[in-house]
Amino acid sequence: MKNLLLSFLALSLLMLACQPQDETTRFEDLPQHTQTISLLEDTLYTEIDSLPEPMVNRIDSLSALALEENRPVDSYIWEARKTAYFGDYREAIIQLSSAIIEFPEEPRLYRHRGHRYITLRAFDLAINDFQKAAQLFEGTDDVVEQDGLPNAQNQPLSSLQTNTWYHLGLAHYLKGEFDQANLAYDNGLQIADNDDMRVAFLYWKYMTLRKLGRDMEAGNLLETVSPNLELIENTSYHELLMVFKGVFTPEDLLSEENSELDNATLGYGLGFWHDINGRDDRAREIWSQVYEGDNWAAFGYIASEAELARN
Repeated sequence: MKNLLLSFLALSLLMLACQPQDETTRFEDLPQHTQTISLLEDTLYTEIDSLPEPMVNRIDSLSALALEENRPVDSYIWEARKTAYFGDYREAIIQLSSAIIEFPEEPRLYRHRGHRYITLRAFDLAINDFQKAAQLFEGTDDVVEQDGLPNAQNQPLSSLQTNTWYHLGLAHYLKGEFDQANLAYDNGLQIADNDDMRVAFLYWKYMTLRKLGRDMEAGNLLETVSPNLELIENTSYHELLMVFKGVFTPEDLLSEENSELDNATLGYGLGFWHDINGRDDRAREIWSQVYEGDNWAAFGYIASEAELARN
């Protein structure tokens, strides 16, 4: 793990000179309700009036409990997460930035702000935050991150470190920096301790290796994924891996019952599958369909958008 981390940080520092000085122009000084400008120069906005009551009550309770127990960082994070769930990602970043001024050595604040920079298409700012988080938590024990709305088994699956490496890899992937993305996913796989997180890392790592032209290595990676895994959350990633492996067909995955997030996830993955098999037009057609949807904060949507912007 130590060597992988050092390799990653060295490569990342090398890239800093190539990064734009300020990405905040993408989302600052925009009208109310407008969140950011897409990679295709479209205006993105949200107007979410309500959230599921159990989610709001849970977040409010966790935030209040954190204050009672003198854990202000946890309270800041829950409040910012609730703001983001309402779709105000710009305000969530402001909240987290204020908390960072007060607690500049707290890696969790950078990890959460980095996530929302990805949402706003400010990938370099996100990368900087995730790198800072990784530097701050190096050599420390990992900590579980609670979900805003618990999964079906009420079992949190991710952690500070797995979320940092996962989102850092994603930010590099979205920029087309596939060597750096691959290193981040390797770091994440070393600490992932459940099948859901391993599948998430393997999904993005497989696509990263194919982007790098390392097809044999990518094929070997697929051989490590069983079609019989019982997962709690990341079933869409697993199903797409099975399509890449030839176990499932695209038709096995698509149904009217899929959620909007599933459709963005599945849409990007199936577009990728067509693309690597030489069906460029079909890939772009699927990615365009994803882009025409409403769930612009979903990673599958952002990845589809990035593909369209590159081509």
